[in-house]
Amino acid sequence: MVTIVDVAKHAGVAPSTVSYVLTGKRAVSADTRVRVRESIQLLGYRPHGNALAPMHRRTNVLALVLPLREGVHLPVVMRFVTSVVTAARAHDMNVLLVTADQGAAGLRALAGGGRVDGFLVMDVELDDERVPALRELGRPSVLLGHPTALKGLTCVDLDFEAAGARCVDHLADLGHRSIGFLGAPSIVYERNTGFAQRTLAGFGAAAMRRGVASTALPAEQRHDSVLSVVSTLLRELPRMSALVVQNEAVLGQVVDCLRASGKRVPEDVAVVAICPDELAERLRLTSVQLPVEALGRRAVDLLMAKLNGRQPPALTLLPPKLACRSAQRGAPVLRVAE
Repeated sequence: MVTIVDVAKHAGVAPSTVSYVLTGKRAVSADTRVRVRESIQLLGYRPHGNALAPMHRRTNVLALVLPLREGVHLPVVMRFVTSVVTAARAHDMNVLLVTADQGAAGLRALAGGGRVDGFLVMDVELDDERVPALRELGRPSVLLGHPTALKGLTCVDLDFEAAGARCVDHLADLGHRSIGFLGAPSIVYERNTGFAQRTLAGFGAAAMRRGVASTALPAEQRHDSVLSVVSTLLRELPRMSALVVQNEAVLGQVVDCLRASGKRVPEDVAVVAICPDELAERLRLTSVQLPVEALGRRAVDLLMAKLNGRQPPALTLLPPKLACRSAQRGAPVLRVAE
Protein backbone atom coordinates (compact mmCIF):
# COMPACT_ATOMS: atom_id res chain seq x y z
CA MET A 1 0.00 0.00 0.00
CA VAL A 2 1.31 3.45 -0.94
CA THR A 3 2.07 5.61 2.10
CA ILE A 4 2.60 9.31 2.63
CA VAL A 5 6.34 8.57 2.92
CA ASP A 6 6.30 7.03 -0.58
CA VAL A 7 4.61 10.14 -1.94
CA ALA A 8 7.15 12.38 -0.22
CA LYS A 9 10.10 10.44 -1.68
CA HIS A 10 8.58 10.50 -5.16
CA ALA A 11 7.96 14.25 -4.98
CA GLY A 12 11.31 14.99 -3.33
CA VAL A 13 9.79 16.64 -0.24
CA ALA A 14 9.33 15.89 3.43
CA PRO A 15 6.27 13.87 4.56
CA SER A 16 5.11 16.93 6.50
CA THR A 17 4.96 18.88 3.22
CA VAL A 18 2.66 16.25 1.72
CA SER A 19 0.48 16.57 4.80
CA TYR A 20 0.35 20.37 4.39
CA VAL A 21 -0.70 19.98 0.76
CA LEU A 22 -3.50 17.63 1.80
CA THR A 23 -4.78 19.62 4.76
CA GLY A 24 -3.92 23.20 3.86
CA LYS A 25 -2.58 23.83 7.36
CA ARG A 26 0.40 25.75 5.99
CA ALA A 27 1.21 27.56 2.74
CA VAL A 28 3.16 25.54 0.21
CA SER A 29 4.66 26.96 -3.00
CA ALA A 30 2.72 26.42 -6.22
CA ASP A 31 5.47 24.28 -7.82
CA THR A 32 5.74 22.04 -4.76
CA ARG A 33 1.97 21.69 -4.51
CA VAL A 34 1.70 20.65 -8.16
CA ARG A 35 4.59 18.17 -7.77
CA VAL A 36 3.03 16.58 -4.69
CA ARG A 37 -0.40 16.26 -6.29
CA GLU A 38 1.12 14.72 -9.42
CA SER A 39 2.93 12.17 -7.21
CA ILE A 40 -0.32 11.40 -5.38
CA GLN A 41 -2.05 10.77 -8.70
CA LEU A 42 0.77 8.74 -10.26
CA LEU A 43 1.24 6.51 -7.20
CA GLY A 44 -2.48 6.15 -6.53
CA TYR A 45 -2.13 7.30 -2.92
CA ARG A 46 -5.39 7.38 -0.96
CA PRO A 47 -5.11 9.37 2.29
CA HIS A 48 -6.60 7.98 5.46
CA GLY A 49 -9.80 9.72 6.51
CA ASN A 50 -8.01 11.68 9.25
CA ALA A 51 -5.47 13.06 6.74
CA LEU A 52 -8.19 15.25 5.26
CA ALA A 53 -10.34 15.63 8.34
CA PRO A 54 -9.21 19.20 9.13
CA MET A 55 -10.51 20.38 5.76
CA HIS A 56 -13.82 18.54 6.12
CA ARG A 57 -14.50 19.57 9.71
CA ARG A 58 -13.73 23.21 9.24
CA THR A 59 -16.70 24.52 7.24
CA ASN A 60 -18.54 22.16 4.87
CA VAL A 61 -18.77 25.25 2.64
CA LEU A 62 -17.81 25.60 -1.03
CA ALA A 63 -17.09 29.03 -2.53
CA LEU A 64 -18.70 29.75 -5.92
CA VAL A 65 -16.97 32.66 -7.67
CA LEU A 66 -19.57 34.47 -9.80
CA PRO A 67 -18.85 36.61 -12.88
CA LEU A 68 -21.12 39.55 -11.99
CA ARG A 69 -19.53 41.98 -14.40
CA GLU A 70 -20.09 43.74 -17.71
CA GLY A 71 -21.03 41.50 -20.63
CA VAL A 72 -22.35 38.64 -18.49
CA HIS A 73 -25.98 37.52 -18.84
CA LEU A 74 -27.31 37.34 -15.28
CA PRO A 75 -30.16 34.82 -15.84
CA VAL A 76 -27.70 32.19 -17.06
CA VAL A 77 -25.39 32.90 -14.10
CA MET A 78 -28.29 32.40 -11.71
CA ARG A 79 -29.07 29.05 -13.32
CA PHE A 80 -25.48 28.00 -12.67
CA VAL A 81 -25.90 29.09 -9.05
CA THR A 82 -29.05 27.00 -8.69
CA SER A 83 -27.43 23.91 -10.20
CA VAL A 84 -24.32 24.21 -8.01
CA VAL A 85 -26.30 24.81 -4.80
CA THR A 86 -28.60 21.86 -5.55
CA ALA A 87 -25.69 19.54 -6.27
CA ALA A 88 -23.79 20.74 -3.19
CA ARG A 89 -26.74 20.07 -0.89
CA ALA A 90 -26.79 16.46 -2.11
CA HIS A 91 -23.29 16.22 -0.58
CA ASP A 92 -24.38 18.04 2.63
CA MET A 93 -22.35 21.07 1.59
CA ASN A 94 -23.30 24.75 1.64
CA VAL A 95 -22.30 27.35 -0.94
CA LEU A 96 -20.81 30.79 -0.34
CA LEU A 97 -21.27 33.19 -3.27
CA VAL A 98 -18.25 35.36 -4.08
CA THR A 99 -18.02 37.94 -6.89
CA ALA A 100 -15.17 37.77 -9.39
CA ASP A 101 -14.20 41.41 -8.84
CA GLN A 102 -12.35 40.33 -5.68
CA GLY A 103 -9.83 38.55 -7.92
CA ALA A 104 -6.92 36.48 -6.64
CA ALA A 105 -6.73 38.52 -3.43
CA GLY A 106 -10.27 37.51 -2.55
CA LEU A 107 -9.48 33.83 -3.08
CA ARG A 108 -6.40 34.06 -0.87
CA ALA A 109 -8.35 35.83 1.87
CA LEU A 110 -11.04 33.12 1.92
CA ALA A 111 -8.49 30.30 1.95
CA GLY A 112 -6.32 31.97 4.56
CA GLY A 113 -9.28 32.56 6.84
CA GLY A 114 -10.34 28.92 6.66
CA ARG A 115 -13.88 29.90 5.64
CA VAL A 116 -14.30 27.42 2.78
CA ASP A 117 -13.22 23.90 1.90
CA GLY A 118 -12.86 24.48 -1.85
CA PHE A 119 -13.51 26.78 -4.79
CA LEU A 120 -15.70 26.65 -7.90
CA VAL A 121 -14.66 29.38 -10.34
CA MET A 122 -16.74 30.58 -13.30
CA ASP A 123 -16.08 32.75 -16.39
CA VAL A 124 -12.49 31.61 -16.84
CA GLU A 125 -10.17 33.58 -19.12
CA LEU A 126 -7.49 31.99 -21.30
CA ASP A 127 -4.79 33.67 -19.20
CA ASP A 128 -6.78 34.02 -16.00
CA GLU A 129 -4.92 35.94 -13.30
CA ARG A 130 -6.62 33.85 -10.60
CA VAL A 131 -5.01 30.59 -11.76
CA PRO A 132 -1.63 31.05 -9.99
CA ALA A 133 -3.50 31.75 -6.74
CA LEU A 134 -5.65 28.65 -7.15
CA ARG A 135 -2.54 26.53 -7.69
CA GLU A 136 -0.88 27.71 -4.50
CA LEU A 137 -3.88 27.81 -2.16
CA GLY A 138 -4.34 25.10 0.43
CA ARG A 139 -7.82 24.32 -0.91
CA PRO A 140 -8.94 22.21 -3.89
CA SER A 141 -10.66 23.98 -6.76
CA VAL A 142 -12.60 23.27 -9.96
CA LEU A 143 -12.95 25.74 -12.82
CA LEU A 144 -16.12 25.98 -14.93
CA GLY A 145 -14.18 26.81 -18.05
CA HIS A 146 -10.51 26.26 -18.77
CA PRO A 147 -7.46 28.45 -19.30
CA THR A 148 -4.71 27.72 -21.81
CA ALA A 149 -2.41 26.10 -19.23
CA LEU A 150 -4.04 23.20 -17.38
CA LYS A 151 -1.17 21.99 -15.19
CA GLY A 152 -2.25 21.51 -11.58
CA LEU A 153 -5.91 22.35 -12.33
CA THR A 154 -9.24 20.58 -12.62
CA CYS A 155 -11.62 22.06 -15.21
CA VAL A 156 -15.01 21.20 -16.68
CA ASP A 157 -16.62 22.90 -19.65
CA LEU A 158 -18.75 22.51 -22.73
CA ASP A 159 -16.51 21.85 -25.73
CA PHE A 160 -17.17 25.31 -27.15
CA GLU A 161 -14.73 24.92 -30.03
CA ALA A 162 -16.62 21.82 -31.15
CA ALA A 163 -19.90 23.70 -30.60
CA GLY A 164 -18.88 26.47 -33.01
CA ALA A 165 -17.84 23.88 -35.59
CA ARG A 166 -21.05 21.88 -35.07
CA CYS A 167 -23.18 24.90 -35.98
CA VAL A 168 -21.27 25.46 -39.23
CA ASP A 169 -21.32 21.79 -40.21
CA HIS A 170 -25.07 21.58 -39.61
CA LEU A 171 -25.75 24.62 -41.78
CA ALA A 172 -23.24 23.65 -44.48
CA ASP A 173 -24.86 20.21 -44.70
CA LEU A 174 -28.13 22.01 -45.47
CA GLY A 175 -26.45 23.85 -48.33
CA HIS A 176 -25.67 27.22 -46.73
CA ARG A 177 -22.54 28.81 -48.16
CA SER A 178 -22.62 32.24 -46.52
CA ILE A 179 -22.92 32.24 -42.72
CA GLY A 180 -22.67 35.10 -40.24
CA PHE A 181 -21.71 34.93 -36.58
CA LEU A 182 -23.19 37.31 -33.99
CA GLY A 183 -21.18 36.95 -30.82
CA ALA A 184 -20.92 38.06 -27.23
CA PRO A 185 -20.35 41.69 -26.16
CA SER A 186 -16.94 43.07 -27.14
CA ILE A 187 -15.74 43.23 -23.52
CA VAL A 188 -16.04 39.43 -23.30
CA TYR A 189 -13.52 39.04 -26.14
CA GLU A 190 -11.30 41.81 -24.74
CA ARG A 191 -11.07 39.86 -21.47
CA ASN A 192 -10.02 36.83 -23.55
CA THR A 193 -12.82 34.77 -22.01
CA GLY A 194 -12.36 31.12 -22.88
CA PHE A 195 -15.86 30.11 -23.99
CA ALA A 196 -16.21 33.04 -26.40
CA GLN A 197 -12.76 32.75 -27.94
CA ARG A 198 -13.01 28.99 -28.37
CA THR A 199 -16.45 29.15 -30.02
CA LEU A 200 -15.19 31.78 -32.45
CA ALA A 201 -12.13 29.67 -33.24
CA GLY A 202 -14.27 26.59 -33.88
CA PHE A 203 -16.67 28.56 -36.09
CA GLY A 204 -13.86 30.09 -38.15
CA ALA A 205 -11.96 26.84 -38.62
CA ALA A 206 -15.10 24.97 -39.71
CA ALA A 207 -16.07 27.75 -42.14
CA MET A 208 -12.65 27.49 -43.80
CA ARG A 209 -12.82 23.69 -43.87
CA ARG A 210 -16.27 23.73 -45.49
CA GLY A 211 -15.48 26.54 -47.94
CA VAL A 212 -18.10 28.80 -46.40
CA ALA A 213 -18.02 32.59 -46.63
CA SER A 214 -18.27 34.02 -43.11
CA THR A 215 -18.06 37.18 -41.02
CA ALA A 216 -18.07 37.31 -37.21
CA LEU A 217 -18.96 40.38 -35.14
CA PRO A 218 -19.55 41.03 -31.41
CA ALA A 219 -22.84 42.57 -30.30
CA GLU A 220 -23.54 44.62 -27.19
CA GLN A 221 -26.62 43.90 -25.10
CA ARG A 222 -28.57 46.83 -26.59
CA HIS A 223 -31.11 46.92 -29.40
CA ASP A 224 -29.24 49.58 -31.38
CA SER A 225 -26.07 47.46 -31.33
CA VAL A 226 -27.92 44.33 -32.44
CA LEU A 227 -29.60 46.23 -35.29
CA SER A 228 -26.25 47.66 -36.39
CA VAL A 229 -24.52 44.27 -36.31
CA VAL A 230 -27.33 42.54 -38.22
CA SER A 231 -27.27 45.30 -40.85
CA THR A 232 -23.48 45.05 -41.15
CA LEU A 233 -23.59 41.28 -41.57
CA LEU A 234 -26.23 41.54 -44.29
CA ARG A 235 -24.14 44.19 -46.06
CA GLU A 236 -20.81 42.35 -45.79
CA LEU A 237 -22.41 38.99 -46.65
CA PRO A 238 -25.06 39.89 -49.25
CA ARG A 239 -25.83 36.20 -49.77
CA MET A 240 -25.96 35.38 -46.05
CA SER A 241 -28.56 32.65 -45.61
CA ALA A 242 -27.68 31.56 -42.07
CA LEU A 243 -26.61 33.12 -38.78
CA VAL A 244 -24.98 31.58 -35.70
CA VAL A 245 -25.72 33.49 -32.47
CA GLN A 246 -23.78 33.19 -29.19
CA ASN A 247 -25.41 35.96 -27.18
CA GLU A 248 -28.50 34.66 -25.40
CA ALA A 249 -29.31 38.09 -23.92
CA VAL A 250 -30.23 39.50 -27.35
CA LEU A 251 -31.36 36.37 -29.20
CA GLY A 252 -34.98 37.54 -29.50
CA GLN A 253 -33.81 40.94 -30.71
CA VAL A 254 -31.68 39.27 -33.40
CA VAL A 255 -34.74 37.55 -34.83
CA ASP A 256 -36.73 40.81 -34.70
CA CYS A 257 -33.97 42.75 -36.45
CA LEU A 258 -33.69 40.17 -39.22
CA ARG A 259 -37.42 40.40 -39.82
CA ALA A 260 -37.28 44.20 -39.73
CA SER A 261 -34.64 43.96 -42.47
CA GLY A 262 -37.08 42.00 -44.64
CA LYS A 263 -35.62 38.57 -43.87
CA ARG A 264 -37.89 35.69 -42.92
CA VAL A 265 -36.64 33.31 -40.24
CA PRO A 266 -35.87 30.54 -41.12
CA GLU A 267 -36.98 30.76 -44.77
CA ASP A 268 -34.47 33.47 -45.77
CA VAL A 269 -32.00 33.28 -42.86
CA ALA A 270 -31.67 30.15 -40.75
CA VAL A 271 -30.66 30.98 -37.16
CA VAL A 272 -28.72 28.55 -34.95
CA ALA A 273 -28.11 29.62 -31.35
CA ILE A 274 -25.76 28.46 -28.60
CA CYS A 275 -27.97 28.94 -25.57
CA PRO A 276 -30.09 27.21 -22.89
CA ASP A 277 -32.72 24.86 -24.28
CA GLU A 278 -35.79 26.67 -22.99
CA LEU A 279 -34.83 29.94 -24.72
CA ALA A 280 -34.34 28.20 -28.06
CA GLU A 281 -37.59 26.30 -27.52
CA ARG A 282 -39.50 29.52 -26.87
CA LEU A 283 -38.18 31.10 -30.08
CA ARG A 284 -38.40 27.82 -32.03
CA LEU A 285 -34.75 27.99 -33.05
CA THR A 286 -32.29 25.21 -33.72
CA SER A 287 -29.62 25.34 -31.03
CA VAL A 288 -26.56 23.83 -29.43
CA GLN A 289 -27.52 23.28 -25.82
CA LEU A 290 -25.72 25.23 -23.09
CA PRO A 291 -25.81 22.43 -20.47
CA VAL A 292 -25.90 24.63 -17.36
CA GLU A 293 -27.29 22.02 -14.96
CA ALA A 294 -24.95 19.27 -16.15
CA LEU A 295 -21.91 21.53 -15.85
CA GLY A 296 -22.88 22.63 -12.35
CA ARG A 297 -23.41 19.05 -11.16
CA ARG A 298 -20.18 17.82 -12.72
CA ALA A 299 -18.17 20.67 -11.19
CA VAL A 300 -19.46 19.87 -7.70
CA ASP A 301 -18.84 16.14 -8.15
CA LEU A 302 -15.26 16.81 -9.27
CA LEU A 303 -14.63 19.09 -6.31
CA MET A 304 -16.04 16.56 -3.86
CA ALA A 305 -13.77 13.91 -5.39
CA LYS A 306 -10.77 16.13 -4.69
CA LEU A 307 -11.94 16.78 -1.15
CA ASN A 308 -12.08 13.01 -0.67
CA GLY A 309 -8.47 12.60 -1.77
CA ARG A 310 -9.04 11.57 -5.40
CA GLN A 311 -7.43 13.36 -8.35
CA PRO A 312 -9.83 13.83 -11.30
CA PRO A 313 -8.62 14.47 -14.85
CA ALA A 314 -7.34 17.96 -15.58
CA LEU A 315 -10.04 18.63 -18.20
CA THR A 316 -13.55 17.28 -18.66
CA LEU A 317 -15.30 18.49 -21.83
CA LEU A 318 -19.00 17.87 -22.46
CA PRO A 319 -19.72 17.24 -26.17
CA PRO A 320 -22.09 19.70 -27.89
CA LYS A 321 -25.61 18.52 -28.63
CA LEU A 322 -27.57 20.15 -31.45
CA ALA A 323 -31.38 20.16 -31.37
CA CYS A 324 -33.29 20.97 -34.58
CA ARG A 325 -36.50 22.87 -33.85
CA SER A 326 -37.32 25.10 -36.81
CA ALA A 327 -38.25 23.69 -40.18
CA GLN A 328 -34.94 24.67 -41.67
CA ARG A 329 -34.51 24.25 -45.36
CA GLY A 330 -31.46 24.42 -47.50
CA ALA A 331 -30.07 27.76 -48.57
CA PRO A 332 -32.44 29.68 -50.87
CA VAL A 333 -31.55 29.41 -54.52
CA LEU A 334 -30.50 32.69 -56.12
CA ARG A 335 -31.89 32.98 -59.64
CA VAL A 336 -30.37 35.30 -62.18
CA ALA A 337 -32.83 36.97 -64.60
CA GLU A 338 -32.02 36.30 -68.22
